[in-house]
This record gives sequence, C-alpha cells and structure tokens, in this order.
Amino acid sequence: MTALTRAVRTDDLPVLLAMNNDAVPAVNHLDEEGLEALVALSHRAVAVADDADPATPVGFALALLTGAAYESENYRWFEARSRSFLYVDRIVVGGRARGQGLGQVLYDDLFAVARAAGCAEMFCEVNIEPPNPGSLVFHSRLGFKQLDTQQTKGGSVVVSLLGRAV
Repeated sequence: MTALTRAVRTDDLPVLLAMNNDAVPAVNHLDEEGLEALVALSHRAVAVADDADPATPVGFALALLTGAAYESENYRWFEARSRSFLYVDRIVVGGRARGQGLGQVLYDDLFAVARAAGCAEMFCEVNIEPPNPGSLVFHSRLGFKQLDTQQTKGGSVVVSLLGRAV
C-alpha cells in the first residue's frame, strides 16, 4: 500500500468512530459527539489512506498542543511538566491495515507538525493495564521513553507516560 496523509474531514468521522471503538481498550471509547469535540480541539487531526482510495481512511491520529482546554488526566500530567509539546491523544490503524507501516506514516506527519509548531517534545501514553505490548514496542522503536506511570479512570487503567524530543 502506498499511503498518504491528509487532514481529517467531517465525512471521515463515522469511519473513524468505528475504527476507534474497534480499538478499545487500547484507546478509550468515544461517541459521535466526543469524537467531533476531540477533532475540533486537536491541533492536528490526520487521516492515513491508501493513495488508490484517498477518500477512505484506514487510520488516524489526533494531537494537541500545549495549552489546549482538554481535561484528560494524562494530558494534564504532561502539561504540568512541559510548556512546549505536541500530545498524541490517540493513534489508531484499522485492523486490516495494521502491520503495513501506517503508524510510522502517521507519526512522521505528527513529528513534522511538532517541528513546524516549534515544539520541543512529543508525548503520549500507552496502556500497561489493560496491557498493550505491541504499542509499547512500537513507541520504543520510535524513540519514546517512559517518563512515569499513572493510574487513570479511577484506577481501572494504568498507563506508561511516554516522551521524546522532537
């Protein structure tokens, strides 16, 4: 597959919502209103598609800059420690498209966005409980290091808080 990235469009949202909710518990469940609000809040909402079918996203990522009005426990943890970052709230690649390097394509886009915005760091979190070992390995390959861990959602989820220089 030859992949291309593009901004998320309103007509992508039903496909992205289904893709997101198929990826639970690696990401949290969203409803239509929640996804729309998160896309609107994002500095970069990027979709990845096969260039043979650019209208159909097979993955996406949502990222926010420092200072966003976002109440996520994890985002707030990073914001308390840095003033110059791009926070990757979620990155999802649909089931059939996994293993084709699309996560790397999405991150390449996000690193370019972070550099253009003058960010010093990029942050994200990955579940430790429930476990998401594939994502931990993927982020390690990209150079992310664990900064700390945090219990969220009333202790039902434990995340590895990850960061790396841009």
